[in-house]
Amino acid sequence: MLDVETLHPSRLTSEDTALWRDMMAAEPAFHSPLLGPDFTQAVGRVREDARVAIIRRAGETLGFLPHHRRSGGLARAIGSPLSDYHGIVSRPDPGFRAEDVLRAADLSVFRYTGLIDPFGVFGGVGEPQSAFVIAPEGASDDYLETVRAASPKKIKNYRRLDHKLGREMGEVRLVAPDPSRQAFDLLIAWKREQLQRTGLHDFLRPAWTNGLLVDLFERRTGDFQGLMIGLYAGDELVAGHFGVRSGSVYHPWIASTNPAFGAWSPGQLFFPRAIAAMSDLGLTHYDLGPGHDHYKRTYALTQVTAMDGAVTAPSVAGRMASSVEGAWTLAGGRGPGLVGKLRRRMDAIASVELTVGGRMRGLVDAVAGQSRRRNGAHEAG
Repeated sequence: MLDVETLHPSRLTSEDTALWRDMMAAEPAFHSPLLGPDFTQAVGRVREDARVAIIRRAGETLGFLPHHRRSGGLARAIGSPLSDYHGIVSRPDPGFRAEDVLRAADLSVFRYTGLIDPFGVFGGVGEPQSAFVIAPEGASDDYLETVRAASPKKIKNYRRLDHKLGREMGEVRLVAPDPSRQAFDLLIAWKREQLQRTGLHDFLRPAWTNGLLVDLFERRTGDFQGLMIGLYAGDELVAGHFGVRSGSVYHPWIASTNPAFGAWSPGQLFFPRAIAAMSDLGLTHYDLGPGHDHYKRTYALTQVTAMDGAVTAPSVAGRMASSVEGAWTLAGGRGPGLVGKLRRRMDAIASVELTVGGRMRGLVDAVAGQSRRRNGAHEAG
């Protein structure tokens, strides 16, 4: 019989975190910094509703499920929507199912958008999606040559723009790591402007996301820390990434470009230099996460599979949650159409906004963004 202890990340013992890290180290699928205790504890510093379910049987710790508990026993991934990867970290063949963990933890449903489940604890429930990783196995020059060979016209054009930017605006250079707080603030401001312009939910507006990113940006030592990489033309920041690294694995969240330099496609010029810098930074994996952004396919030649779905507990509350999830699925809530977009937008708002006022504002912004996109489409037509 499972025994699940649920506690705030600040209450994890050194033995808990050491065992968690051992489980991560033993399974390559768990190597993302987002799956470790350090990220969970960082989220715990800015959110009181952060929880870790420690899964035990007969006194032996079998695994860890970090999450946020919301009303009705709903569990979301820790740090969502910044948690591009999540799941139960355990040893191989842990001897339990996700449903059993939920019931023992008094949870009704766990919703996930980037589930990593190498041991099949979740039973393959959900829709698979591709996540994209830059993982050179040899010299970065060889990797970049493979990228060029796969997209010769595209890369030739980017190199032309790179030379043009250098001639017209000053020497193009990469700063990695970039310690500039001013550059960090610019990167965040550009990302927020992009989210507003494209009608997506501004996940950077709530105080907890801002607090988390600043905390990680200021963390410059140790195995787990924030990492910003900036691309400059002369003294002007033109593009950059910010995210978190653990050891040799880097996961950027924020990818932004200077709107004034759009004609040079600085986001594309960023990648060859960032890939070339991986060795000096001690990185073996530059994980761009799930999503179908066109630039990911060009530079990320490795793909992993993450799952989008939900698992419910074998309980009355779980069966009710299962009925709701099933209704959304039948209505197209996991598809690319209007219902699917509405469901994803509502989930994004619910996961990041912790107050009723924030959720209401998110819904108002969603309606306004839809109107802007519709009007833009009419004008374009």
